[in-house]
Amino acid sequence: MPKLRRLSGDEVVRILSRFGFRARTQRGSHAKLVRTTPDGRKETLTVPMHRELDTGTCRAILRQASRYIPEADLWPFFH
Repeated sequence: MPKLRRLSGDEVVRILSRFGFRARTQRGSHAKLVRTTPDGRKETLTVPMHRELDTGTCRAILRQASRYIPEADLWPFFH
């Protein structure tokens, strides 16, 4: 499996905004991203707004985001 890219919190927010997530709130260094599905469910992800995220953190965000977005669609952005 190829290594994950080193991304910043801003880059991750931009990637997820392509899939309909919007920054709802930010408390401290963490932003909460939310999107509403057509059937009314709210999907929430939390992203640390650090200059450079650790690969384990990127992997955790990818794993959480893949609950809502097919991993094949996320793959090119994170690898």
